[in-house]
Order: sequence, then structure tokens, then C-alpha cells
Amino acid sequence: MKLQPARGTRDIFGKEARRMAHVVQTFKRIGVTHGFEELSTPIFEFTDVFKRPLGEASDIVSKEMYTFQDRGGEDITLRPEFTAGVCRAFISNGMTQNLPCRFMSHGPAFRYERPQKGRYRQFHQLNAELLGPDTPEFDVDMIAFAAHILSDLGLSQRVTLNINTLGDGESRALYRENLVDYFKSHKNSLSDDSKERLTKNPLRILDSKSKDDQAIIAGAPKLSDHLNEKSCDFFARVKAGLDASSIAYTHNERLVRGMDYYNHTAFEFITTDLGAQGTVIGGGRYDGLIKQLGGTPTAGVGFAGGIERLAMLLTETPKAKRLTVLMPMGDAAMLVGFKVAENLRRAGIAVATDRSGNLTKRLNRASKKGASHVVIIGDNEITAQTAQVKTLDTGDQQDIAISRVADHIKFTSTGENP
Repeated sequence: MKLQPARGTRDIFGKEARRMAHVVQTFKRIGVTHGFEELSTPIFEFTDVFKRPLGEASDIVSKEMYTFQDRGGEDITLRPEFTAGVCRAFISNGMTQNLPCRFMSHGPAFRYERPQKGRYRQFHQLNAELLGPDTPEFDVDMIAFAAHILSDLGLSQRVTLNINTLGDGESRALYRENLVDYFKSHKNSLSDDSKERLTKNPLRILDSKSKDDQAIIAGAPKLSDHLNEKSCDFFARVKAGLDASSIAYTHNERLVRGMDYYNHTAFEFITTDLGAQGTVIGGGRYDGLIKQLGGTPTAGVGFAGGIERLAMLLTETPKAKRLTVLMPMGDAAMLVGFKVAENLRRAGIAVATDRSGNLTKRLNRASKKGASHVVIIGDNEITAQTAQVKTLDTGDQQDIAISRVADHIKFTSTGENP
């Protein structure tokens, strides 16, 4: 047995864990201010929940999903993304009468792909979905939500917002037809992956990073030349909303979403600081997805962000909450220590107990852990109902009544009287 994580996974602890937790906490805090509620979906679903909307021909379904049969013979898939599961939950729980619905989720997702910087086989996403409204102003709201997250994380200057319109169904169908004709005329020069996509998912060719494809893509028809009046008006209102919100953007005509249920707005916040994996938050409108899953036709717009990637961009690591270390000197002191520790924790003070070794060794360990205070209880303190409280930053040590230990630690930590 190999005592190491499987390829593409890793243990998360220490500074990385704190950075990722900070991203999630920021996302949840800002989500509340935008009117979102938390929704937690299962980490695995019936395979059709992902296969139907993502499509048999998509790279996720054909190459990347972790799919297996459980002991009951059901086809199960570990979630490769959140949107399909959230829409399934919307249908399963009869939420049609509660529109609009604003959901935020976060947690692990799974894709079998080549691990690289910021990309793992088990990765973590934050996700937001707004179901119900079909007007462009709500696309602006979602982009503003994502921009607010990045601003509060201190990343606004390190990302660029790219937006595009995919048009409505009519515009997209016409564009797809002309795009296929164009790529067929250059089929012999396309990469193998793009040749495969030509018959299954031609819009994804526009995302190709292959050098063989880049020159061909440069001459491809533009979606903007195939937009009808309705699609142009929708996109104009999105841009007007972003301008009014003072959100800077770049119109990137090559930004696409490959699945047919996507329409109108697509957006990505991109950085150049993570190499090839530049997208940190991406999303768009998907008005056809819930119908495709078997539900009542319902509009939707959402985004997802890579928690690992956002955490990697943070300029500072959030500091761990400083500990108070409780040091009972003997069994009788340990019993008193249980009560002291409970009082401190109820006061919001982080406490760890150290009862091994002599006092000097314990003090050294507390100092190495960056503790703020130590609380020493021995036989004399039990008799006097006091504790010796030492403030490690100053070296000050005082006998404090047990009932006042929490107040003393708070005061010496913040300078505020209890």
C-alpha cells in the first residue's frame, strides 16, 4: 500500500487550508449581501444528471468523469461541476413556485485530467446560480457578485473580465452551421482533438490551444456577425449595466460555452499569474438547461470559481487564531482545567491543553506555536481558586481569579475592557 495521496489529489492543511477557508468565507459573506442562500447537493449523482446536460460528446463526459456502478447496480458519477446538480435539486424539490431562486454552494468536484498548477483531479469550487429571471440585468448582477468577491479578496487588479454574447437559439444555430462549414474546409489542418469536436461540439474548437488550430481559428466566422436584433439588444443592455456599475470588461469574441443550453452572456475573470490555468471565475446564462433535465423551462445564470486558484492568488495568508495554552500541573489541576477551558471557549478564546513534560518544555512548545497566553494551574492555584496567566508577547505574568481569566485574556489581547 502506498502511503501517499492518489495522483491529482493532496492533503490540505496549514497555510493552504487557511487561504482556501478565507476564500470560502469571503464568498459566503458576500453571497448573503447579494441575497443568496446556501444549497448543498450530494457529492455524487445518478450519471444521467451530468451526462444529459453536458452531452456525450463533451470532454467532461467522454474523458473526465469519475463514473462507476454502486452495489445496487446504479450508474453513479462524482460531480464534475455544480450547475447540473443544483438544477436537479431545483426540479426534485419543486422550487418552481419560489422563483427567483438564488443558491450558493461550495465543495469538492472531480475530473480525471492531467494534474497541473492550480488543477487537480479532486478540486474545490465555489458556485452561484440564479434561477428564474431571463433579463440581462440579472446577468449584470451575477457578474457584480463575482467582481465583489474578487475585490474583497484583494484581487481586482490581478484579473481581467472578458465577456461575450452567445446569442439566442436562432443566432447560435445559424452561427454553428457556418462555423462547421468553415472548419470542414480546413479539416486536414486541424488537430486531432478539433477534428473530433467538429462533428460533436464545434464551438469548443474556438477554445483550442493547439498551435495547429490557432491560425485557422483566427479566420473563423464571428458570432457577432450572426446575431439577430434581440441578441444584440440583450448584450447591449448587459454592457450598459456593467458600465453603470463601473465594472471594467473586455469584449472577447472567442469566448464561448460549448453546450447547446448556453445562450446570451458568457464571462470569465482571467489572470496571467497562474500560467495556462488563467480562468479563476467563469459563468454565463443557460436558459435551456432545466428543460433539458426534464423540468419546467426556467431561465438561469451562474458562475463557478476555483477555490485553489483564488487561494493561490492571495498576497497574504490569513493568520491562524492565536491559542491560549492551558497547563494543568497534575490530575487535580486537570479537573479544574476542564472548567477553565470550557469558560474560555464559551468566551470565544481558542484553547489547547498541554499536560506533558515539565513547565519549561511546555512554555517552549507554546511559544513555538505562537500562543498568545498560557494559563498555569497547580495545587496552590486550586487552593486559592486562581490561575497564573502569562502574556507571552510581553512576558507579564499575574495571578488571576479563575472566574476572571477570560476577561483578563481578552483585555490583554485587545485592550478593551470586558
